[in-house]
Amino acid sequence: MDAAELKTDLVARARVLGFDPVRIAPAELAREIGAGLEAHLAAGYHGDMDWLAREPARRMTPKGLWPEVRSVILLGMNYGPETNPLDDPSNRDTGVISVYARGADYHDLLKKRLRELGRWLAEASGSELKIFVDTAPVMEKPLAAAAGLGWQGKHTNLVSRDFGSWLFLAAIFCAIELPSDPPETDHCGHCRRCLDSCPTAAFPEPYRIDARRCISYLTIEHRGPIPVEFRAKIGNRIYGCDDCLAVCPWNKFARRTAELAFHARAELGAPLLSELAALDESGFRRLFAGSPVKRVGRARFLRNVLISLGNSGSLASVAAVEERLDDEHPLVRGTAVWALAELDPVRCRHAAASRAPRETDPAVRAEWLAASVQGRSLP
Repeated sequence: MDAAELKTDLVARARVLGFDPVRIAPAELAREIGAGLEAHLAAGYHGDMDWLAREPARRMTPKGLWPEVRSVILLGMNYGPETNPLDDPSNRDTGVISVYARGADYHDLLKKRLRELGRWLAEASGSELKIFVDTAPVMEKPLAAAAGLGWQGKHTNLVSRDFGSWLFLAAIFCAIELPSDPPETDHCGHCRRCLDSCPTAAFPEPYRIDARRCISYLTIEHRGPIPVEFRAKIGNRIYGCDDCLAVCPWNKFARRTAELAFHARAELGAPLLSELAALDESGFRRLFAGSPVKRVGRARFLRNVLISLGNSGSLASVAAVEERLDDEHPLVRGTAVWALAELDPVRCRHAAASRAPRETDPAVRAEWLAASVQGRSLP
C-alpha cells in the first residue's frame, strides 16, 4: 500500500471512529510559531502553567519532541452544543460550566479511539507512532492550522469553517511520510467580537492571550486564590468560560455534536450553587465522575462556586457560604470570607470576631484583613 492509499484508508477509519476533520501536516512548524511562544513566556502570559515554560524548544517543532517523526496526523472531533451557550437563561443562583465540560471527559474518549486507530496504522504501515490528546509539549493548534483543520483566530483558539469554535483536537506523530494537506488561511478579517467579549480583557492584542486574566485559566489552571480584581467579573462561571468562542460568527456553520457522550448531562446544565457548595470530597468525585471538572479537585472547584455565590447578591446564599468558613481547605475558607463580605457585611463582621483571631492560614487571614481594609465587613 502506497502512502496515498494509506492516507485514504486512514481517513475512512478515523471517520468510522467518530473523528470529523482528518488532515496531515508536515513535521515542522514555521519559525514565527516558536518566536511567538518565546514572547508569550517572556511576558509571563502563561501564569501558573509552569509546564509551558519547561523545555520550550521541544514545543517549537514536532521533531523536538520526537526526532523520528515525518508526518503529523491531526484529527478533530466536533463537540458543538445544541444552542449558543450565551443564549442560556441567566440565573444567578445557578452556575455555568463550559460547554466542553458538560459531557464526558474528552481526554478519555479521544484517547481510547486514537489508540484503536493507532494500532491499525502501526500494523498497516509497519511504522512507529505516538498519540497525543492535549498531553505532552505538542502545539496542537498551530499544527492543526498547518494541516488545514482551521486557523487560529484572534482569541488564539482554532476556528473551523465547518465546525466553528467547537473542535477537540488530537494528534498522531508517525515515522512515515504521508501526503500533506494545504494549510488553512486566516478568515477573521476585521472582526474582533471575540476580543471585545472578554469580561476580563485577557487579550492584550489580537492573537495574543494573557492567561493570568482569562476566566478559563483562573477557574481551571490557577491553583491559589483568584485575584480580587477578577472575582466580580467571573459572575457565575464555575468552570471555564465560553464567551470568546461563542460569539464567533463562524459558529453559524457549526452543528450539534453527534457524539452522545458529549451531550450535556442534565445535572451539569444549570447546577444550583448552594448545592455545589455543600459537596464534600466523595460527593464531588461522585458528581463529576467521568467529567473534565474532576481534574481541578474539590478545593479549586468550591473556590469558583463561592465566588459565584458572592456575586449572586442573594441573601438566601449566606447560609451556604457560612458553612464553608469551617472548611478543611484554606482555599475554600478564604474564598468563603470574601463571599460572605459581599453578601452580608454585618454577618461577616460578627463571624470575624470569633473566627479571624484563630485562623492559622496566612492567605485566609489576608482575606479577613482585606475585607476590613475595604470597609465592607470588619470595623
